[in-house]
Amino acid sequence: MKKLLPIFIMLILSAIISFGYPLIVDSENSDINVDSYVNDAKITQKILGINETPKTIYKLYDAGELVGILANLDSINALLMDVYDMEFVETYPDSSIDLGSDLYLASEMSYYEFENVDEAICNYIKQKDAYTIEAYSIEFSDDNGVYANIFVQNLDIYQDALYKYLSFFVDADSLNVLLNNQSLPELNTYGTRDTSIQIVQNIKTSKVYAPSNEVYTTADQIFEYLKYGDNQQREYYTVQQYDTVAGVGSKNHGLSAKQIMDINSDVIKSVDQVLEEGMQLCVTYFTPPIDVVVTKENLKREAVYSTETLYIEDPTIREGKEEIRQQGEAGSQNALYEERWENGILVSGKLISSVVTIQPIQEIVARGTMVIPGVGTGTFRWPVDNPVISCAWGCYSGHRAIDIINAYERYGYIYAADRGTVITNAYQSINGNYMIIDHGNGFQTYYGHMNTPGYFAEGETVDKGDIIGQIGMTGSASGPHVHFFIMENGERRNPCNGFLDCY
Repeated sequence: MKKLLPIFIMLILSAIISFGYPLIVDSENSDINVDSYVNDAKITQKILGINETPKTIYKLYDAGELVGILANLDSINALLMDVYDMEFVETYPDSSIDLGSDLYLASEMSYYEFENVDEAICNYIKQKDAYTIEAYSIEFSDDNGVYANIFVQNLDIYQDALYKYLSFFVDADSLNVLLNNQSLPELNTYGTRDTSIQIVQNIKTSKVYAPSNEVYTTADQIFEYLKYGDNQQREYYTVQQYDTVAGVGSKNHGLSAKQIMDINSDVIKSVDQVLEEGMQLCVTYFTPPIDVVVTKENLKREAVYSTETLYIEDPTIREGKEEIRQQGEAGSQNALYEERWENGILVSGKLISSVVTIQPIQEIVARGTMVIPGVGTGTFRWPVDNPVISCAWGCYSGHRAIDIINAYERYGYIYAADRGTVITNAYQSINGNYMIIDHGNGFQTYYGHMNTPGYFAEGETVDKGDIIGQIGMTGSASGPHVHFFIMENGERRNPCNGFLDCY
């Protein structure tokens, strides 16, 4: 039994015995005599006699206090077997139980013969109803030592739960390859491939006996722990009419559609799933006891812009007028990025290589002055670098714009989508710091949630690609992004409908 703690005490009259003298007990001077009782025991127990030779006895303690002295260790073993068969065998097959964590046995040598109170001791244990079950300890540690620990019934259900959790961040086929220390095929088309997956912390497993009420017995219980640890706080959102998965995320802490799907994987199976009005969705993202780091390669097509517009003087053009001699056009390149994702969140990316596939065409404008003209080209560039649409047009009811983030620099620059004149640089409670540029040709562009007021004053002219501000989340925003739309002759337009290449 695992809790036998040998405790050797000085044997009575050891000096006399060591010199071969017979045992002599003076009943008048001894502290403990025949027919006395064991001191400070929870169960009343007599001392029946004194033996000529010592024998091993077993004392049961409860939180350091003596319960009683066993006559036969087999009585405890029989009790544990009976309790296991009656209470634990179905939930914990092929296992065993032991005494509760506060109960322990200590062995020592004694000359005394004690009254048999094994039945009373067993009844005491039954009343405590505290047992430990054979289980596995899962210990989480980092450079500062162990910071979390759980008990699981067996390692199979733990591995099933861990695999299911890792599948949030890497699809099943890729995960199997990476877990076998193999590599996925090189990218030969646009998209991503996973190159590695790693759990930052150390995980150690060992066989132990644990309190039965602390042991996880199903993979679902372990899965929930891997998602949220000991955090019991959850925030919920009630789906409204016309809500989309992406819209729910955009309105709740700026979560992505995939994050909303992962959090609610029991009811949402696709980021394009139609949501029912009144659904209760959890919007608390994972607070896991482990950090899962995935590295990916992302091959994508990017717009490549020419150098600054070339302005040439033409004395035949009246001052302040212009003629476009060569229309500027964006080119494109294949760009390969290495990305780092932590717990499903993109935290960094760096360009590994790029190949220009279509050369950009520089715009050439003839004008009669060196002042940058305020009339736009009629074509538009992305207002941020590394653009990703976090909330598309109509991703929730009333959202008549596209929300754009910089995938690798949350608070990166905002660029003028075309040249023109700043007509508004102000603040509004919903869209925060915002700017409107009039392009002098029927078009206007709107930039919302700027981190600070725009860099150009009202009335100033800007060129296409000028830095006009910084991405932010002023006003009503759950994360840094640019609220962007185009006005054409007074009508609001979706920038992805013929204006930007929203690939």
